[in-house]
Amino acid sequence: MTIKLIASDMDGTFLVNEDEYDQAHFEKVLRQLKDKDIRFVAASGRRLQNLQELFAPIADKELLDQIDYVGSNGSVVATSKKELYSIYLGADLIEKVIRWNSGYAPSANNLIVLSGIKGTYVSNHATKEVIEIISRFYPNVMQVEKLLEIDDQILGVSFIWPHEEVQGYVQDIEDLFGNEIHVTGSGFGSVDILPRDVNKANALQILQDYYGIDDDEVMVFGDNSNDLEMLEKYKEAYLMPNAATFMHEMHDKEAVTTNVEAGVLRTIEEKLSLDK
Repeated sequence: MTIKLIASDMDGTFLVNEDEYDQAHFEKVLRQLKDKDIRFVAASGRRLQNLQELFAPIADKELLDQIDYVGSNGSVVATSKKELYSIYLGADLIEKVIRWNSGYAPSANNLIVLSGIKGTYVSNHATKEVIEIISRFYPNVMQVEKLLEIDDQILGVSFIWPHEEVQGYVQDIEDLFGNEIHVTGSGFGSVDILPRDVNKANALQILQDYYGIDDDEVMVFGDNSNDLEMLEKYKEAYLMPNAATFMHEMHDKEAVTTNVEAGVLRTIEEKLSLDK
């Protein structure tokens, strides 16, 4: 097996809990990947800045050059050194989905988050506790009076519910908007509205084109519906054992163990015969 790029989702896949991972274990694996000239890609619904901050504590800064990024579920693609691609939602679509949400009965207790270039925007009614939670995943969170009057380029709109069973909401949005947008669940009760055709698989293709890497040279890991496109596209695609039941019905190839037990790193070690 010749692998040249490994992409992993973060929450529920690579990370043990929120921002936690075994740094020493990851550095050991990443050093061996670097020796084999294999890129590692953090592919997540998180913003690019947040992803970069996750790996900033790595002691060997040369290893950071081996990490690339797919942020905002594919709206932003960056190498370790520069941004390759970004795409934004049009103002008309933003207004349309926000107005839809205001009339959607199950949305009575959800929160709207707009991810922009300058910052992250939530409405004034969000509590301090909610802001603290959002700030763990989104940079520069700001409360605003009117979401439709924000002066910024918006990468995506997220609807966040206080529970994680959101696939029904995803289907309702897809049924209404069709191919105007791309909608996906990304864990923790979040439903993300993205520009049409934006997903992690298409974002990885941008990195593949940049480095000259074929599909059969890519390995991916994921656990949620925002990982489906890349799990379906690549042969070496591994679903986390801790993924939701509906994901196991769609993909049967699994990592060797869960995210809590460093399943991504242990699967990489096993499949690529790395030193443990």
